[in-house]
Amino acid sequence: QVQLVESGGGLVQSGGSLRLSCAASGFAFSTTVMKWHRQAPGKERELVAAFTSAGGSANYADFVKGRFTISRDNAKNMVYLQMNSLKPEDTAVYYCNAHFPRTAFRQALDYWGQGTQVTVSS
Repeated sequence: QVQLVESGGGLVQSGGSLRLSCAASGFAFSTTVMKWHRQAPGKERELVAAFTSAGGSANYADFVKGRFTISRDNAKNMVYLQMNSLKPEDTAVYYCNAHFPRTAFRQALDYWGQGTQVTVSS
């Protein structure tokens, strides 16, 4: 079955960096759209970064542009989120997401990891 396991979260000072990793299994990773989302306490989950298609370019939320970079290694079934110049407002649980678009036979499907906590101190 589909499994997504995030790692790399932690506590970092403002201005610091972290690299999140997501290990994927149970599906054809190289042909799957992969995304990173986050959810801060009391707030809705929001999209942080995503590949537009399985082999496409990356899109970023305005609040992370120029600071975060999403990347993937199809040989290792891994997706990464490099986070630089972190701010206290980046504090959240970060989730890896595998997105399967709607087809003629089924609705769109989304699978999620368990999340990894990122805390940025001021």
